[in-house]
Amino acid sequence: MDLAPLLVASGGYGKVTRITCGVAEAVRFAEIAKALGVPPSKILIEDTATNTGENVTRTRDLLRSAGITVSSGILVTKPYMRRRAYATAAKQWPEITWLVSSPPLSFEEYPDAEVSEERMIELMVGDLQRMKVYAETGFQVPQDVPEDVWRCYEDLVRCGFDRHVIGPKK
Repeated sequence: MDLAPLLVASGGYGKVTRITCGVAEAVRFAEIAKALGVPPSKILIEDTATNTGENVTRTRDLLRSAGITVSSGILVTKPYMRRRAYATAAKQWPEITWLVSSPPLSFEEYPDAEVSEERMIELMVGDLQRMKVYAETGFQVPQDVPEDVWRCYEDLVRCGFDRHVIGPKK
Protein backbone atom coordinates (compact mmCIF):
# COMPACT_ATOMS: atom_id res chain seq x y z
CA MET A 1 0.00 0.00 0.00
CA ASP A 2 1.28 3.46 -0.87
CA LEU A 3 1.24 5.65 2.23
CA ALA A 4 3.11 8.61 0.79
CA PRO A 5 4.18 9.87 -2.64
CA LEU A 6 7.77 10.40 -1.53
CA LEU A 7 10.22 8.92 0.98
CA VAL A 8 12.88 11.14 2.50
CA ALA A 9 15.59 9.11 4.17
CA SER A 10 17.34 11.37 6.67
CA GLY A 11 20.41 10.85 8.81
CA GLY A 12 24.15 11.02 8.84
CA TYR A 13 25.92 9.03 11.54
CA GLY A 14 24.18 8.61 14.90
CA LYS A 15 25.23 7.26 18.28
CA VAL A 16 24.92 3.64 17.17
CA THR A 17 25.40 3.85 13.41
CA ARG A 18 28.71 5.68 13.79
CA ILE A 19 30.04 2.39 15.17
CA THR A 20 28.01 -0.21 13.28
CA CYS A 21 27.48 1.15 9.75
CA GLY A 22 29.93 2.00 7.02
CA VAL A 23 27.46 4.44 5.42
CA ALA A 24 25.23 7.27 6.60
CA GLU A 25 21.88 6.24 8.09
CA ALA A 26 19.95 7.81 5.19
CA VAL A 27 21.94 5.89 2.61
CA ARG A 28 21.29 2.61 4.44
CA PHE A 29 17.57 3.42 4.85
CA ALA A 30 17.33 4.20 1.11
CA GLU A 31 19.04 0.90 0.25
CA ILE A 32 16.52 -0.99 2.38
CA ALA A 33 13.58 0.91 0.86
CA LYS A 34 14.78 0.13 -2.68
CA ALA A 35 15.20 -3.54 -1.77
CA LEU A 36 11.60 -3.51 -0.53
CA GLY A 37 10.38 -2.13 -3.85
CA VAL A 38 10.33 1.65 -3.40
CA PRO A 39 11.30 3.16 -6.76
CA PRO A 40 14.53 5.20 -6.56
CA SER A 41 12.69 8.13 -8.17
CA LYS A 42 10.46 8.29 -5.06
CA ILE A 43 13.37 8.56 -2.60
CA LEU A 44 15.26 11.67 -1.53
CA ILE A 45 18.33 11.36 0.68
CA GLU A 46 19.41 13.83 3.37
CA ASP A 47 22.62 12.32 4.75
CA THR A 48 24.05 15.03 7.02
CA ALA A 49 21.69 15.20 10.03
CA THR A 50 23.31 14.23 13.31
CA ASN A 51 20.27 14.47 15.61
CA THR A 52 16.47 14.37 15.55
CA GLY A 53 16.07 18.13 15.20
CA GLU A 54 18.38 18.16 12.19
CA ASN A 55 16.51 15.20 10.67
CA VAL A 56 13.41 17.38 10.67
CA THR A 57 14.88 20.76 9.71
CA ARG A 58 17.23 19.44 7.03
CA THR A 59 14.44 17.36 5.51
CA ARG A 60 12.21 20.46 5.51
CA ASP A 61 14.95 22.50 3.85
CA LEU A 62 15.67 19.79 1.28
CA LEU A 63 12.03 19.57 0.26
CA ARG A 64 11.63 23.34 0.11
CA SER A 65 14.74 23.71 -2.04
CA ALA A 66 13.30 21.09 -4.40
CA GLY A 67 10.04 23.08 -4.59
CA ILE A 68 8.04 20.34 -2.89
CA THR A 69 5.15 21.51 -0.70
CA VAL A 70 4.27 19.25 2.19
CA SER A 71 1.17 19.30 4.39
CA SER A 72 1.60 16.00 6.23
CA GLY A 73 4.33 13.54 7.02
CA ILE A 74 5.00 10.17 8.60
CA LEU A 75 7.93 9.91 10.97
CA VAL A 76 9.41 6.42 11.15
CA THR A 77 11.65 5.87 14.14
CA LYS A 78 12.69 3.51 16.89
CA PRO A 79 9.82 2.34 19.14
CA TYR A 80 11.14 4.21 22.18
CA MET A 81 11.62 7.45 20.21
CA ARG A 82 8.09 7.93 18.94
CA ARG A 83 7.00 10.63 21.38
CA ARG A 84 10.23 12.60 21.16
CA ALA A 85 10.30 12.39 17.36
CA TYR A 86 6.76 13.78 17.28
CA ALA A 87 7.55 16.49 19.85
CA THR A 88 10.60 17.56 17.84
CA ALA A 89 8.82 17.59 14.48
CA ALA A 90 5.81 19.45 15.92
CA LYS A 91 8.11 22.20 17.17
CA GLN A 92 10.59 22.37 14.28
CA TRP A 93 8.03 22.06 11.44
CA PRO A 94 4.69 22.96 13.07
CA GLU A 95 2.69 23.54 9.88
CA ILE A 96 2.82 19.81 9.11
CA THR A 97 0.32 17.24 10.36
CA TRP A 98 2.49 14.42 11.72
CA LEU A 99 1.91 10.71 12.14
CA VAL A 100 4.53 8.56 13.86
CA SER A 101 5.34 4.93 13.24
CA SER A 102 7.95 2.42 14.30
CA PRO A 103 8.65 -1.27 13.85
CA PRO A 104 6.39 -3.35 16.11
CA LEU A 105 9.17 -4.48 18.45
CA SER A 106 8.72 -5.25 22.12
CA PHE A 107 11.34 -4.41 24.73
CA GLU A 108 12.52 -8.02 24.59
CA GLU A 109 12.71 -8.08 20.78
CA TYR A 110 14.64 -4.82 20.32
CA PRO A 111 18.18 -5.82 21.38
CA ASP A 112 20.23 -7.52 18.67
CA ALA A 113 23.82 -8.07 17.59
CA GLU A 114 24.30 -4.33 16.99
CA VAL A 115 22.40 -2.93 20.00
CA SER A 116 22.73 -4.85 23.26
CA GLU A 117 20.10 -4.66 25.98
CA GLU A 118 22.41 -2.44 28.05
CA ARG A 119 22.97 -0.01 25.16
CA MET A 120 19.23 0.01 24.40
CA ILE A 121 18.47 1.00 28.00
CA GLU A 122 21.18 3.69 27.89
CA LEU A 123 19.65 5.08 24.69
CA MET A 124 16.14 4.98 26.16
CA VAL A 125 17.30 6.80 29.30
CA GLY A 126 18.97 9.52 27.24
CA ASP A 127 15.92 9.81 25.02
CA LEU A 128 13.57 10.22 27.98
CA GLN A 129 15.78 12.91 29.45
CA ARG A 130 15.85 14.75 26.11
CA MET A 131 12.07 14.64 25.91
CA LYS A 132 11.92 16.67 29.11
CA VAL A 133 15.03 18.87 28.76
CA TYR A 134 14.53 19.74 25.10
CA ALA A 135 10.96 20.88 25.76
CA GLU A 136 12.30 23.15 28.53
CA THR A 137 14.86 24.66 26.13
CA GLY A 138 12.37 25.11 23.27
CA PHE A 139 13.68 22.44 20.90
CA GLN A 140 10.45 20.46 21.01
CA VAL A 141 6.87 20.73 22.20
CA PRO A 142 6.28 19.59 25.79
CA GLN A 143 5.27 16.02 26.45
CA ASP A 144 3.87 14.83 29.76
CA VAL A 145 6.36 12.67 31.67
CA PRO A 146 4.57 11.02 34.57
CA GLU A 147 6.34 11.30 37.93
CA ASP A 148 6.76 7.54 38.29
CA VAL A 149 8.40 7.38 34.85
CA TRP A 150 10.81 10.19 35.80
CA ARG A 151 11.65 8.38 39.05
CA CYS A 152 12.52 5.30 36.98
CA TYR A 153 14.76 7.49 34.82
CA GLU A 154 16.54 8.76 37.95
CA ASP A 155 16.92 5.20 39.30
CA LEU A 156 18.40 3.99 36.01
CA VAL A 157 20.87 6.90 35.94
CA ARG A 158 21.89 6.06 39.53
CA CYS A 159 22.43 2.45 38.40
CA GLY A 160 24.88 3.65 35.75
CA PHE A 161 22.72 3.79 32.61
CA ASP A 162 23.94 7.33 31.95
CA ARG A 163 26.10 6.98 28.85
CA HIS A 164 23.71 9.11 26.75
CA VAL A 165 22.53 11.49 29.46
CA ILE A 166 23.31 15.12 28.61
CA GLY A 167 24.69 17.64 31.07
CA PRO A 168 25.18 16.85 34.73
CA LYS A 169 24.10 13.32 35.61
CA LYS A 170 20.78 13.62 37.47
